[in-house]
Amino acid sequence: MAVRAQFENNNDIGVFAKLTNAYCLTAIGGSENFYSVFESELGDVIPIVHTSIAGTRIIGRLTAGNRHGLLVPNTTTDQELQHLRNALPDSVAIQRIEERLSALGNVIACNDYVALVHPDIDRETEEIIADVLKVEVFRQTVADQVLVGSYCALSNQGGLVHPRTSIQDQEELSSLLQVPLVAGTINRGSDVIGSGLVVNDWCAFAGLDTTSTEISVVERIFKLQNAQPTAIVNEMRDTLIDTYS
Repeated sequence: MAVRAQFENNNDIGVFAKLTNAYCLTAIGGSENFYSVFESELGDVIPIVHTSIAGTRIIGRLTAGNRHGLLVPNTTTDQELQHLRNALPDSVAIQRIEERLSALGNVIACNDYVALVHPDIDRETEEIIADVLKVEVFRQTVADQVLVGSYCALSNQGGLVHPRTSIQDQEELSSLLQVPLVAGTINRGSDVIGSGLVVNDWCAFAGLDTTSTEISVVERIFKLQNAQPTAIVNEMRDTLIDTYS
């Protein structure tokens, strides 16, 4: 299901957390409340690691990963890297990347099979992404925005993209990713999906401002209640008909 959370009165929880099917990273220094939201949903299933990256708390924007691996920028300290290696499952490969576009979470959007990346990312970085995360890599934009990681959220079940993504682009991205996509917003109309939402195959966390309509769209497209994406429209239509009949 989808749960609302805040990090120190900030609704951009995707900036302070990274969620995959194999682990969850949360920034250090947040209130216990923030951690407890993740603990209650994920505690028994996957490790939740409190960490900083390059001494900062914006770990969700600096890292990219899936169940196969985790990519961190070259500014990550040895101590942080060691902490992550100790805390994450052995099956997760961790790689430090020398890349000019070092906010990896902003320039890479991925699930366990496919990654969309910023069109100007280094060729070498592209190869590392393919190797470490075991994904197919495509250079793409989302609604003509190069920061693909900021403007969409993906899981193996579905994806939510920037509200101005054209139908044509949605279809193209959907065929690359092999999952259904829907254009929408988070945090009461924000188009920066990546910073307002973290999601994996069975759970999603959104900022506290997220409306119930946005939550229901998230739950449908990511199949968090075993609902099919087409059910969004049908259910809304049914609700309206019930209301007026």
